[in-house]
Amino acid sequence: MTVADTATTALSQGWCALSLLHGRIEAHIERALQGGHDLSVREYSLLDVLSRQHTGHLRMQQVSDSVVLSQSATTRLVSRLEDRGLLNRFICDTDRRGIYTDVSEAGLELLAAARPTNDAALREALDEAARDPELAPLVAALENMHRTGPSLVAGAARAA
Repeated sequence: MTVADTATTALSQGWCALSLLHGRIEAHIERALQGGHDLSVREYSLLDVLSRQHTGHLRMQQVSDSVVLSQSATTRLVSRLEDRGLLNRFICDTDRRGIYTDVSEAGLELLAAARPTNDAALREALDEAARDPELAPLVAALENMHRTGPSLVAGAARAA
């Protein structure tokens, strides 16, 4: 095995560990949000992303990008939340082709109620993962990112 093969194998193993960590965290948060607030992780993420916009709304393409879903999956997600009264969709005044989405008051209230559940479930999942020798370095790296400042994470999210 060459040095390049060894590096690729190590990279692949790291990716598998990261994927495992993500899956475990997402499943833990999903159970907590569903049980406590009848929200999926994707629904919570969308409400959270929209609530943080300085304009208060996003175009549907921006919504797709921010929650990492296809256009059709995003449309279904937005429709579900709109049917529950948690989001509003409206047509742009200056470009009739543009459809925007924003969080309703009910959506903001549900998000505020769900945020502590999300945060606690995240903490629990990370604490559990930190006890796994394969995942502990990734948890430590995530904790270190948090200590270096939320601007790093926010900047990465904006760049994505």
